[in-house]
Amino acid sequence: MILSIFSCKKSEDGPKASDNILNYEITEIPVTTDYVVGAFYAGLGTFNPSVTETPVAGKYNMPGGVVDPAVMTQHITAAGKGGINYFVFDFRSANRDVTNYRFDSAVVKSFLDANTTANMKFALQYNWSTGSFGVNNTTPLEGDAVKLEQFFRDIEKVAPLFANSNYMKVNGKILLYIKNAQVIFSNNTAAIYTTLRSRLTALGFPLYIVGMQEPWSPPARYPFRFQGCVDAVYFQSLSGVGLTSWDRFYLLPQAMDQNFKYAKNYFSTTFSLDFVPNISPAYNPKILSPVSTNPVYARTDAGALYKQLCNVAKMNASSTTRLILIDSFNDWQNDTELEPAVSFGEAYLQITKAEFKK
Repeated sequence: MILSIFSCKKSEDGPKASDNILNYEITEIPVTTDYVVGAFYAGLGTFNPSVTETPVAGKYNMPGGVVDPAVMTQHITAAGKGGINYFVFDFRSANRDVTNYRFDSAVVKSFLDANTTANMKFALQYNWSTGSFGVNNTTPLEGDAVKLEQFFRDIEKVAPLFANSNYMKVNGKILLYIKNAQVIFSNNTAAIYTTLRSRLTALGFPLYIVGMQEPWSPPARYPFRFQGCVDAVYFQSLSGVGLTSWDRFYLLPQAMDQNFKYAKNYFSTTFSLDFVPNISPAYNPKILSPVSTNPVYARTDAGALYKQLCNVAKMNASSTTRLILIDSFNDWQNDTELEPAVSFGEAYLQITKAEFKK
């Protein structure tokens, strides 16, 4: 018995830190071919007084969506210096949300009026939201012919912008984003998209549609909203407004990489859809909600974490479209801005260009 006791050895077969799926380094991905970078442009209205950072352009307002020409010119110039290929502007339903539709239209007009020599590209994102048109799981969009027709006309109403020489295209098709695509309630979403494509093609504008899915959700949660509907999928920023978990924050690049890899593989192999990575350079939920207990992704590391996220995006971008999204260019109230600030200058624009351009 004594011999058997002393002959026993402590087992070393248990799990180790090295076994963890997130235990790896994010490596630098060399850029051999430029990535196509889009940045979401925020309509701020009145500049939030809780924002402590000061834009190089000054703390500007957008009364009624009108952006001061000098400010917009600075934005276009800065974006170009940062390797950003195009801005993404929201637009809402002209029928159901006329006030915000006019605001969004004024932001886009401010851009077009200032973009006379720089030739910055732009794309539009249809801002669908839960409850749009009053539809839900029990009252689908196609159940009301009037509402369905309004949805189609919302897109057709902005079709003249698709003819602009600076409108962004993918594979020769008009790039159109659909925000909150997962909540376009319908019993046959594919049929709605088929009709939408047909009507826009008849106007001379074949579409390349990218639908948004909510952050950190399994890719298979809403297959009926994407299969046979869109050409590509992106997640609402996992490192921006989707950053609500401290567990994810501590290994954010690895957690995002795993999420992106799984989603990219799922959408590609199951539905032949492209995947578009979406990242943010920082995030501070306390500006809008001082009592928030969500993680603050701060600008205290000279952009080191942002560089890792840029490489996560590169690892998971489509090899054909090479589309990358950044949220955002100027959303100061969430501190996700790439726009130059007095405190950090053009640092995040410089990182963006270095990471995505040859």
